[in-house]
Amino acid sequence: MIEYLTNPQLPSINEDFRGNIFMNGQFEMEAVNTRPVPFFTILQWQFNKKEVKKAKKAQPYQVPLQKEEHLLDTSGNWLAWLGHSSFLIRLGGKTIITDPCLTDLPFIKRLVGLPFSFEKLQNIDYLLISHGHRDHYDQACIHKLIEQNPAIQLLMPLKISSLLGKYRSRTSFQEAGWYQQFNTESSDLSIYFLPAKHWNRRGLLDYNRTLWGSFWIQYKDFKLYFAGDTAYYSHFTEIKKVLGAPDVCLMPVGAYRPAHIMNEAHTSPIEAVRGFHDLGGKTFIPMHYGTYDLADEPLGEPIALLTHLQTQGQLNGSLQMPAVGEVFPLA
Repeated sequence: MIEYLTNPQLPSINEDFRGNIFMNGQFEMEAVNTRPVPFFTILQWQFNKKEVKKAKKAQPYQVPLQKEEHLLDTSGNWLAWLGHSSFLIRLGGKTIITDPCLTDLPFIKRLVGLPFSFEKLQNIDYLLISHGHRDHYDQACIHKLIEQNPAIQLLMPLKISSLLGKYRSRTSFQEAGWYQQFNTESSDLSIYFLPAKHWNRRGLLDYNRTLWGSFWIQYKDFKLYFAGDTAYYSHFTEIKKVLGAPDVCLMPVGAYRPAHIMNEAHTSPIEAVRGFHDLGGKTFIPMHYGTYDLADEPLGEPIALLTHLQTQGQLNGSLQMPAVGEVFPLA
């Protein structure tokens, strides 16, 4: 049986979209049940890394870090990268944080520090969660943010609030399907949940039980797109049809090798630029690289490829690569 799920309490902005496909307890991009990459394939990949390690050692890379303990006191409209897919965004006096993953992951070390101590993350208005993978939904970070920000609102995909545990009753949250608008109680600030081509799992038996997606943040006439985690797909073109072209695109460019494992979930730098062109974006800011070693490409390769594309005139827009903690002006 196929269900088409939305949150009936939130408005939808695409009349051609019936809702998110939910089949046999799983969310799907299309009306066919997908299966995860076989465990044996993952095992083979993990045990054949000799040449990969040699290549990475030969091409060391460190994400630049700009220390700024008082970053959150900065006035105006701006964003600051916190590493991986985590951004602080200030628009119209509201402070937003995306996919907060700010410490080490299980068995994976974070390779760049924070610009300030975690305790500085206060007076956050909205926490945006794209999906439940551990490098995007860091339970410890999210719980600590809720404790430090009693008035924070969590804006999330359908069914993911189950991961909050005891914090589900302690905080305000909204769950949305694709092409739904969150309630921000502001005429100047609009936040929409949008498609992405990805998947979700935290344990052995919860494959695609919760939704995933991307976000559109609009303040007056300024439009920012946060792609979340995604493979290249037609959703970029569809988003432009529904909402127009964004001013700034935060695009994932890392964890794309080996392709036979990664290309159904992540974009390479070349694919991310293609998605940026489909969106008609003006400014490209890369993310999802250099903070954690998650795949086979050398950590600095995404930046080298993006720089090459820009130099060759193959990136139609402005490429901006701020350091972690560097303030980038918006609107």
